[in-house]
Amino acid sequence: MKLQPLNDRVIVEAAAKEEKTASGIYLPDSAQEKPRQGTVLAVGPGKVLDNGKREPVDVKVGDTVLYGKYSGTEVSVEGEDVIILRADEILAVLEGSAKKTEKKEKVGGKK
Repeated sequence: MKLQPLNDRVIVEAAAKEEKTASGIYLPDSAQEKPRQGTVLAVGPGKVLDNGKREPVDVKVGDTVLYGKYSGTEVSVEGEDVIILRADEILAVLEGSAKKTEKKEKVGGKK
């Protein structure tokens, strides 16, 4: 797929929908919830700030991310369904989803 996001946008491939409950009951398509996590396929160069500099996006290709239920725009490119999100619509990155090169600060933790 040749799709390059602009500015602070991210292209995500949604995870597969849950077809079966934990107890083994198969769900019809109408009862399946829209997935809220996926894998980052491409990342834009970042948002342009007022001073002209670019603020880089916090996620990278290969990260598994969580996003809001109604976030982004669903598009189909070359038969592949993807979601285009703004970087601020991404709620979290799942740890261990990709190799981290830098240590992240704990959210809400005291120093």
